[in-house]
Amino acid sequence: MARGVELFLRTMIARAYPRIIGATRERSWLFFETVMPLLSTAAYVFFYRAINAPKEYIGLVVVGGAMTAYWLNVLWSMSSQLYWDKDAGNLALYIAAPGSMMAILLGMAAGGLIMTTTRAAIIILGGWLLFGVEFSLAYWALLMLAFAITMAALYGMGMLFASLFLLFGREAWHISNLLQEPIYLLSGFYFPVSQLPLWITAAASIVPLTLGLDAMRQLLFPSNPTFGFLGVDVEIAALLALAVLFIGASRFALAYMERLAMREGRLTERRR
Repeated sequence: MARGVELFLRTMIARAYPRIIGATRERSWLFFETVMPLLSTAAYVFFYRAINAPKEYIGLVVVGGAMTAYWLNVLWSMSSQLYWDKDAGNLALYIAAPGSMMAILLGMAAGGLIMTTTRAAIIILGGWLLFGVEFSLAYWALLMLAFAITMAALYGMGMLFASLFLLFGREAWHISNLLQEPIYLLSGFYFPVSQLPLWITAAASIVPLTLGLDAMRQLLFPSNPTFGFLGVDVEIAALLALAVLFIGASRFALAYMERLAMREGRLTERRR
C-alpha cells in the first residue's frame, strides 16, 4: 500500500487526471475559454491606441489579460471546488480517502493549469500576432522564477480559500462573485498598478497576482520603468513570503476542516 510521498503523488495524479482528460474530450472549451477572453483584452488595446498611449501599454494589457486566466482558475476551479464537490456528494469520499486533502487540491490545480496555460498562451500569441506586441526575453530566467513563485503563492491562496469557502457554506458562491471583478482593478490587470494610491497598492499586494504581474511586466518591458511598483527583487522576495504564508495557512485550514468533519460528522451534509 502506498504511503507518505508516494501516496501524496499518486493522489495528485489521480485528481489531475479527470481535468486533463475532460479538457481534451470537451473541445468547445478551446473556443469559449481562449478566443472569447481575447475580445475583452482587444477592447483595452484599442482604447490605449485611441489615446495614443506608449506601445508598452499594449503589451501591459496583453500580459494582464493572459493572467486573468490564472485568477479565474484559482477562484472557480479551486476556491469553490470543495463546496461544489460537497453538493455533488464527492466531499465525503475525499475525506474518507487515505490521501491528504492538500494532495487532492494540488491535483485539481495541476490539472486545471494545463487548460489555463493554454488560454494564457493563446492570448499572448494573439497579442504578438494581432497587435504587434514586442516582449523582451533578456531576463527570461528571472521571468520564469517570478512566474513560478507567483503561481505557488496564488494556488496556495486558492487552497486556503477552498477550506474557508467550504466552512462558509452557501456564501461561497457570493464570495467568489464578489472577489472576481475587484481584483481586476486592485491588481492592475489592465493598467500599471503603480498608478493606484500607495496604500491601496500596498493592501492589494496580499493578492499574489498584484506583485507577480508587476514583476513580470517590468521584466518583459524593461524600456518603460514607470510600470514598476517595487523593484523586481523586492517583489520576488515578497511573493516567496506570500507562498510560504498561504501554503502553511492552507495546510492548517485543511487539517482543521478534516478534524471538524470527523468530530461533528456534518461538514459533508448539504445543509451545512
